[in-house]
Amino acid sequence: MKNKYIIAFVAFMLSVTSCTKLDEDLHGQIGNQGVTEENVAALLNASYTAMRNPFQGPWGWWALQEFTSDEAIVPTRAGDWDDNGAWRALFLHRWAADHARMSDTFRDLNSVSFVSTNVLNFNPTPLQAAQARFLRAFAQFAILDGWGQVPYREPGEDVTLPSKVRGADEQIAYLISELNEILPTLPDGPVHNANKDAARVLLMKCYLNKGAFLNRATPTFDPADMQQVVTLADQIINSGKYALTANYYDNFAPRNNTLSRENIFTAQNIGGSDAGGLKDIWVPGLHYNQNPSGYNGFATLSDFYGKFEANDTRLGGVYPGVTNVSGIRVGFLIGQQFDQNGVALKDRRGNPLIFTPEVSIIERDPNHLEVAGIRIVKYPIDYANSATNLPENDWVYYRYADVLMMKAEALMRIGQNGAALPIVNSIRTTRGATPFTALTLDNLLDERGREFFWEGVRRQDLIRFGKFLTPWQEKPTDDPKYLVFAIPDNQLGNTNFTQNPGY
Repeated sequence: MKNKYIIAFVAFMLSVTSCTKLDEDLHGQIGNQGVTEENVAALLNASYTAMRNPFQGPWGWWALQEFTSDEAIVPTRAGDWDDNGAWRALFLHRWAADHARMSDTFRDLNSVSFVSTNVLNFNPTPLQAAQARFLRAFAQFAILDGWGQVPYREPGEDVTLPSKVRGADEQIAYLISELNEILPTLPDGPVHNANKDAARVLLMKCYLNKGAFLNRATPTFDPADMQQVVTLADQIINSGKYALTANYYDNFAPRNNTLSRENIFTAQNIGGSDAGGLKDIWVPGLHYNQNPSGYNGFATLSDFYGKFEANDTRLGGVYPGVTNVSGIRVGFLIGQQFDQNGVALKDRRGNPLIFTPEVSIIERDPNHLEVAGIRIVKYPIDYANSATNLPENDWVYYRYADVLMMKAEALMRIGQNGAALPIVNSIRTTRGATPFTALTLDNLLDERGREFFWEGVRRQDLIRFGKFLTPWQEKPTDDPKYLVFAIPDNQLGNTNFTQNPGY
């Protein structure tokens, strides 16, 4: 009963804030009401649950990473998906400090940080404390990535006072120190808990992105930081615990907790009983007449699709338990769509349901509204739990392929292209693609796109590789201020924030 009370109380606190200057100060602050030392396990579990809002599904952090990039677009289809221009503002890099999705995501990320900090108020065991501190670091890394400033509190601080704020240089130093301190105490597994290898991956990301966080317009890469990336990668590689999964889509499927040897850190979903909003990663892009019935929104760009070779298995295809149930394939859905019996589907006007490579940020042709844009199914659909909308697929945060790719990139940044090339080619060969004869930063960025599409990392990659401000399909020239998001208007009541330049 006490555990249920704690979880319910946390859920309540995460839902009751309004858009006032106190949002950031009070959101996620739980205090001591009803919580005793024996309940700390439930409070830690609630911290894991709090991760669902910003991270699991396409409406929070994922949206800010994907729809500001060259691999995802939400075309306005006549009146559908207009949403007062919010999706267009993301894709065209025209957002302002009052953008609701950015404000909500900022709030939810800070909720994870503050709820995790609150665990430390109740004398947790060293293991519990290390997990809470990891979840806090995980959320704060995303806040740093997005906004360049991170609000924080120490355990026990008065929650009615404005939180303090770290700038990029102080925050990245804090994250590196914090992760190194807790890493020995974290468990070896399982993958759905904060664990040693998850901390190593996050440390790799800190070192690899450090120069980009400190100077987004002209990222730098300290050789010592790159060597840290290589060292941490080797610790994971040499453990022998992980390998590239033969079927790429097994990493994201129902029961990926047993099918995949790649996943290092995931959010556990228990089909039919306890799962986050993962179903929304496939529904927004599917058509109304497919199974499940979709929202006919999300799509990818033909230029991005064109980066793949025809024999690359990451393009997708038939997947058991999905295609034989609904006719839907996994991966990129292009051309005529069929049901499970091979019957060609039609749109709501009675025309063939043929998803086209052509897509515009604003679609006006009535014959093109329902078919414009290639769709993506990255997580194979869990039909066994469709009645509850609580799928079994675990949400993937970190994969072994990323460890390999980050090591290769770090080697390249210190001039060791010869050592990096076979690492990247090991991934390409596993995915059925032709091995590279040479490795450049451009084809490495493209390869990261192919390997990690629809996984919520593309904006970060584009910034680190110096490509975020370049024009791409449907997006014109850009303003450097968009390398960082605006501090939301409703947070500026905390005078410790300084609005980012240009907003």
